[in-house]
Amino acid sequence: MNLAAGAPSRRTPPLRMHRGFTLTEVLTILVALTVLAAVSVSMWRSHELTERRRDAMKALLALQAAQDLYFGEHARYADVAQIFAEPPAGLGIKPESPSGFFRISALNSEDDLGYWATARAIDREGTSADTRCVELRIDQNGRRFAVDSQGADRSADCWR
Repeated sequence: MNLAAGAPSRRTPPLRMHRGFTLTEVLTILVALTVLAAVSVSMWRSHELTERRRDAMKALLALQAAQDLYFGEHARYADVAQIFAEPPAGLGIKPESPSGFFRISALNSEDDLGYWATARAIDREGTSADTRCVELRIDQNGRRFAVDSQGADRSADCWR
């Protein structure tokens, strides 16, 4: 005892050196990593679907541009055989989108003064299906349409 100070002295125990992590710290890190992984996978899936849809849009807009040029020269739209035939006999449009995720088809009106171009998703093994934008369409006036796997209109979602 230290009588001069008027208070008993307390001895503090020596500090122990801790090595490693506590269970609480490990669990906290695991929870944080799980949440980050879940958010990352969801964001990547959304990005992947958006890029696939853009693939269909590129193909349809290329077909529309080619049809507009053809109409300017011939006062009618190219028929289905001419759309997919190689130039100079046709437009040279490929039956698949540039990245190969959509099959491209077209249908002309009887008088060849109108057309309807469609990009339909191709089901492939190892790729997850897009059920929201299964089919994208465009007509001679540039009107854009899209439907989901149930046939419901998704034009506003898919063409952005």
